[in-house]
This record gives sequence, C-alpha cells and structure tokens, in this order.
Amino acid sequence: MEREQSQEAVFKIILGRRSIRKYENKIPEKEKILKILEAGIWAPSGLNNQPWRFVIVWSKEIKEKLAELTKYHEIVKNAPVLIGVFLNKDAMYHQIKDHQSAGACIQNMLLAAYALGLGTCWLGEILKNESKVKEVLGLPQEKYEMCALIAIGYPKDQRERSERYTLKHFLIKEV
Repeated sequence: MEREQSQEAVFKIILGRRSIRKYENKIPEKEKILKILEAGIWAPSGLNNQPWRFVIVWSKEIKEKLAELTKYHEIVKNAPVLIGVFLNKDAMYHQIKDHQSAGACIQNMLLAAYALGLGTCWLGEILKNESKVKEVLGLPQEKYEMCALIAIGYPKDQRERSERYTLKHFLIKEV
C-alpha cells in the first residue's frame, strides 16, 4: 500500500510540474532552496563523480546583470531566486555523460521544487553568453562549464498547461 502511494505521488509530481515564468513577490525560504539542491545532488552520475556545482543568486543587482544576457530577461530579472548549474571540469570524465548527469540533477531539482510548492523555469538560452555569466557571478572561466540557469519562486499562475503527444508518437518500435 505504501509503495502504491509513493508511485502515485511520484507520477502526480512528474505530470503536474510545468515551467513557471511569473512569480509572486515572495522570496522562497532558504531551507527550501537547500532542499532543492539536496534533491539535485542525488541524481545519478557516471563513476559517481557528482560533477555539478551551484550558484544561488538572491541579489537583485546580480539578477539584473544576468537578465541583460538573455532574451528571457523578464523571467531572470523577476525571479525571486536563481540557481546557476555548472559542471566542475576537474570532476568531469566524459562530456556527454556528465551533461546527461547534469540534466538528471536539474530534473530532480525541478521536481523537488514543485513538490515544495515552488515553480521553476529551466533556462538554457543564456548559455550563448556563458563567459559573461561566469564573469557576472565571479567564477573562473576555465574551471566551470555552465549547464543552465533555473528561475525559482512561488507561482503567480499555474493554470498554464502544455500538452504532450501520445506515447505512440515517440515509440519507434518494439523488438
């Protein structure tokens, strides 16, 4: 019975999570942000190398500087909290594998945030300005590789729902 309830809860979270682009004017509690990061670090990684590293951005001034580096400037500027997700190049052993691990880490974070009543938006377009982002954040250029910027806050409106194709659309074949 307990396992069935856990299964239902997991699927409810996976199917309920959406990208949230507008947030209430309320800062999420630091404990929730740390819990989100904790969920991220439990993602699988090759050789258990755990190459991900994070920058939490609370500063309005830093958010405004980062907003200038993306066409999604309104989301970045207005997000109560941002988390920069990076890979530590010294911990990496295979670029594709490590980026897949970072994706798993980010997905864990998005799902954990939703479970905690927060909304998120995974921003990747800003990667085109990776070196400028690292400059704004005061990170060494050569040590870290940027994977994403995640906007986090209490959702202003959760009515927006996207659709998915049916499973048949994605299934190539069964052998």
